[in-house]
Order: sequence, then structure tokens, then C-alpha cells
Amino acid sequence: MLVALGVTGGIGAYKAVEVARGLQKRGHDVVAVMTHSATRFVGAVTFEAITRRHVITDQFETGLNADIEHIAIASSIDLLLIAPATANIIGKLANGIADDFLSTLYTATRAPVLIAPAMNTQMFEHEAVRRNLETLAARGVKFVEPGEGYLACGWIGKGRLAEPDEIVAAADAILRPDGPLRGRRILVTAGPTYEDLDPVRYIGNRSSGKMGFAVAAEAARRGALVTLITGPVSIEQPAVSEVVRVRGAEEMHDAVASRADGVDVVIMAAAVADYTPVSRAPQKIAKNPDATDTLTLTLRRTPDILAELGQRRLATNAGPVLVGFAAETEQVVERARAKREKKHVDLIVANDVSRIDAGFDVDTNAVTLVGTDEVESVPVLAKSQVAARILDRVEQLLSGSRSPRGTSPVRR
Repeated sequence: MLVALGVTGGIGAYKAVEVARGLQKRGHDVVAVMTHSATRFVGAVTFEAITRRHVITDQFETGLNADIEHIAIASSIDLLLIAPATANIIGKLANGIADDFLSTLYTATRAPVLIAPAMNTQMFEHEAVRRNLETLAARGVKFVEPGEGYLACGWIGKGRLAEPDEIVAAADAILRPDGPLRGRRILVTAGPTYEDLDPVRYIGNRSSGKMGFAVAAEAARRGALVTLITGPVSIEQPAVSEVVRVRGAEEMHDAVASRADGVDVVIMAAAVADYTPVSRAPQKIAKNPDATDTLTLTLRRTPDILAELGQRRLATNAGPVLVGFAAETEQVVERARAKREKKHVDLIVANDVSRIDAGFDVDTNAVTLVGTDEVESVPVLAKSQVAARILDRVEQLLSGSRSPRGTSPVRR
């Protein structure tokens, strides 16, 4: 989810830094919009370093008008959050005044709006401010009430900006509708693994990570707390709670094994190597002109992460919902069925990677969802749409509608 964080000129602006960080920890992307007065309390470079995005500070900044930036952002954000919100900005919004970027953004967007007021107690209780707040509330704007206590002006009373955690929780409640995945912890693996032969060469595969990243992004959109464990990829990472980058199959095994006990769902979308070299040459393997035209490599099996999780759940009669992927070039459904039963998992997502419009390194996919007693074919769709279909099935599994035959109960 993309949040536009409006920061206005009050001492509480320093707390907005923690608000931005808290939103990111919950898997949201943040773009900061600062009024001129706000930059006198906190530098724009602080927000730029945290959000890794350009910070908008001027309605007429060079280059912005060419793209009508306030309209572009207005149509792409999922929430406009203003924290702190001074009496000045509240008055502008209530009365349709659009004389800077933030107030213009408010009038242009149709995204939900959440405001965290912060000001002197007398100002907060003033009739004009109260009327402006009522006007905004009547339009559907939501508020995080200010706290009571010692204010920067030296007074004690109501008007202090709410704590960052409270603001982030209120924003998250708006962004993530209630559903079976809200608050669930989901672990997703994605991408290939590279098994090094020497410092230069490796054995790998064609996985781009796009399918796993799409699953992680969709799970986060549905309110899940997502840990994404990814092999080497070159695509932009989704906004999730945690990203763990690994290289080889052993690293991925260790990363998954150390986290699997604390999650509700594991979705193994990564293309993990089945074999890895017995040893890695410390230096580049040189081409020997006197040798034969062949090179012999000795490989060993890598740990089967999904099968290990299935066996662990079978032994304890508890554990997460397990979803695996099967990349096949023939007998796709038959092999997926066998894989599901052998590894004791709930669902296998099978696809024919020999197709040019599905599978590795393309933006579309066509899969078959193989469950305990149900097979569902998903036609060629964008990988984001396929991810939604997969998570629909995961939600069913979490709700207890799966058949108990061949599976173990979900740990609650």
C-alpha cells in the first residue's frame, strides 16, 4: 500500500519520522509531502533517507508541474495521512483552500484521509478549529485524537500529537480491511538459488522471482505480516514486513527453518536447486589446455525444505499451512499430486514452464491448484491475479474448510 504522509509545521513533526518507519514496518510504502513550515522542524533529507523516495516540499518545484505531480500521486496513493496536522492545514482542508502541494493533494485525491491534529490546547478547543474538524468528519475524514500532557508551549492539556504507534495502527486499520489474512504471519520464498562452483561460476535456473514477489505483495495487501525470503533477483521488492536475501539452497533452508515455527502459512514459490557442488573451488577453475573436452562435477542433494516442513508438521500434528510450487514440463497435474502427497502439504501450485506465456521470467502465468481432493485450473493471467487466486485458497485453508485427509491441523 502507498501512503502519502503529509507533514506540517509543528514540533510534532519529529514524530512523523517514526510514523514513516512504522508504516514501512507494516509493509507499506511511503511518500512524504512536507509543507514549507515543516522543513523548519525536520529536514526533508531525513524523510528521503527513510522512505527512499523524493520528498515533495514545493508546489512549484522544478519538474513537478510537467507531470502534474499532485494529480499523479492523488490517483496512486491508498491513504493520505497528515501527522502532525496544524490548525492551519485543517482550516485549509475544511474550506477548500489549495495553495500548496499538500492542500492541493487533498482536494485531488479520492483516497481515504486520516488526520492526526497537534496544536496548543486553546487552539484545539477554539470554535473555528472545532467547526473545521466537524466539517472534515462529515466528509468522511478519520482522526487520531491528540493526547493530553505537557505541550511544547509549556501548557498542560489536550493537543499533543498522538504517539507514532497509535497513528500507524489507525492508518493500518484503514488500509487493511478485515479478512482471514489480516494479522496472520506468512512466509514466502521467491526467486532462484545460485550454487557456486568457484568465485566466478554457479549453477542456477531461470526463475525471476516475479511469482513469489506477487504472492508476497498480495498477502501484504490483505493485511498479512509477510516475511519474504528471496534468492538473487533484479526486480523491485514489494513492501512487506521483512525481506531476507539469500544466495544458495543451504542459506534458504536455514532462513526458512529458523522462521517457520512462528508463522501461520509457508508458501514456497522459490525455485530451489535440487543439487549443489560437493565443494566450491577457492579460485576460478582454469581451463586446462591438456585436459579432455569434458569437465566432471560432483554434486550432492540439497535439503528438501518443503518436505522437511511437511514431516515436521506430520510429527507434531501442528504447524503452518504449507503451499508448494511444482515447475514441470510434462505430466504437470500428475506430478503435482504425487508431490503434494509425498511432502504432506496442503496445496501445490503447478505450472508448465515450457510455455512461453507462463512460468519463468514473464509477467503472466497459468497454473493448476492441486489440493487434497480438488483441482482448479487458473488460465493465463497476470501474476498478481494468479497470486490472488492462490491466496483465496490459502484463506479457505486457514478458515478450516480444507479436508483433513492427508493434512495436519493448522497451528492457531
